[in-house]
Amino acid sequence: MNKKIKYSILGVITLIICFVIYSFLFGKLFPYSPIIIGFTKNELSNTAIYIQKGTEYKKLERINNLIPFVEKFHELKFKRKPRIFIFKDKDSYYRLNISKARFCSYYNGSLVISPWALKESENGEISLDIYLKHELSHSLLQQHAGIIRASQYPAWLLEGIAVYSTNQMGTSWYPSKDKTYDYIRGGNFMPPKYFKTSKEDDVNLDVKYRITFMYSEFACIVDYLIEKYGKDKFLSYMKKLTNENSHDRVFKKVYGIQFNKSIQDFKESVIR
Repeated sequence: MNKKIKYSILGVITLIICFVIYSFLFGKLFPYSPIIIGFTKNELSNTAIYIQKGTEYKKLERINNLIPFVEKFHELKFKRKPRIFIFKDKDSYYRLNISKARFCSYYNGSLVISPWALKESENGEISLDIYLKHELSHSLLQQHAGIIRASQYPAWLLEGIAVYSTNQMGTSWYPSKDKTYDYIRGGNFMPPKYFKTSKEDDVNLDVKYRITFMYSEFACIVDYLIEKYGKDKFLSYMKKLTNENSHDRVFKKVYGIQFNKSIQDFKESVIR
């Protein structure tokens, strides 16, 4: 290999490294970065809250005090303080974050809060506590699973646990349990395994808000499992999935029946 080719390869590798470093410090990978630039760190007893410079937000203890509630339901402790990021404007949020949602938790347990979510909370459109507890539920399970296994954790279950544990059904745009049951009786149902796959778009749902219906449906499945088999068994199922990535095998091991059969039983219990 001549020097020209070697230098070309070295140049490409250097560019890739520079791009990755930039992405961590100033780009989309920012929530994963070990080095935080442009934010003021607030170290509290349960959390580390980073506020982007130029932002005014003083209700830090309110966020910090949500941690015990989340740990109590899941019967798990955070392995490390969750890192929570508060942004000053949309441009910064979009530049330093993959998601465009109000809130987002990442596989490393970091959690980001959009500036418009804070405004919606102040205007009484959403409950900041409920939404944050929802994301902290994700963060807690992601911490225990680790980055790789967290990416394999069943997406429907992650959302179902978060909605159920925070009593989110019936708030904001989320249909209540009764309304969700009415939708299911009307022929609306998202098979849990289709969620966040290419098959999801093939399922027609005649509901007011598609995504919040699905989240409430998954919360109803969690509710069904807890009511029928007990919370201890459900927590065993939930925790085993942070260490094992074969969902159906774990479900069968814990509940003694096939997952698909359990989903069918749930649907029949709703329709009766």
